[in-house]
Amino acid sequence: MRKIMNEEHKANYYAMIPAYIRYNNQLKFAERLMYGEITALSNKEGYCFASNRYFANLYGVSQSTISRWISHLAELNSIKVEVIRNEKKEIIERRIYLTDTPYVQNCVYSYMQKNQQPIRKMSKDNIININMLDSLYNYIINKEKKIPKEFQGYENQILEILNKYEMIYPIELLNRMSEDNIEKVKVISYALALTVKDNVDYLLYKMSREKILSLYIECKNREKENENTENQIMSFTNYFYKSLKGQLLNSKGPYFFEPKIEENEEGEEI
Repeated sequence: MRKIMNEEHKANYYAMIPAYIRYNNQLKFAERLMYGEITALSNKEGYCFASNRYFANLYGVSQSTISRWISHLAELNSIKVEVIRNEKKEIIERRIYLTDTPYVQNCVYSYMQKNQQPIRKMSKDNIININMLDSLYNYIINKEKKIPKEFQGYENQILEILNKYEMIYPIELLNRMSEDNIEKVKVISYALALTVKDNVDYLLYKMSREKILSLYIECKNREKENENTENQIMSFTNYFYKSLKGQLLNSKGPYFFEPKIEENEEGEEI
């Protein structure tokens, strides 16, 4: 059955145009804008099924022009187009997927996925500690303070992301929160800020607020399960962020960072 774009599909979508699209001189400005629309429309199903007619009406151009823009984006490996046919070989749907390839190829992962060798050691300085969480948290609730040095230059992007995921609470409400909920706000806020710093925030369209909260709970459960074992999680914030980043970069389903790297007494990975 052919899917039709309607107001329900268009509502409350968040468009993301990453730097490699925004500053790609091979793309026309209209193609870059349409890429952003594709990211927004991919939010619900994981792909965009809008027709050429939909885009033509949106941008006031012909359907053949839209076809050329989509073909060009596909040629540059910015998107992947899949055509769905019925038993009679008739086209019933077109699916446009975001490939994310230009970013993924340039990423250096500081974590180990299943069936992979450890890529690099993590120094003690790279472990996120409570002071780092508190510094960002204090900046968020006390705007007159400076943002932590590692996030300088990203202030507007970070606040935009935190507002989107409703992580900025009034002080009155924070004062009534339990310590566990305060920790949750700190950890999730810090992880979201790191997605901006690591240039993977453009993939957050894959994660709703509810999914991020569910991921946090699942990571907490895994932390408890691994307590006092050889796989004990030494830094929960590191673990949560790597699991979140893995979810964003992994297109095959749920991902959880596997903390199976030995550590010395100082907490450094070997």
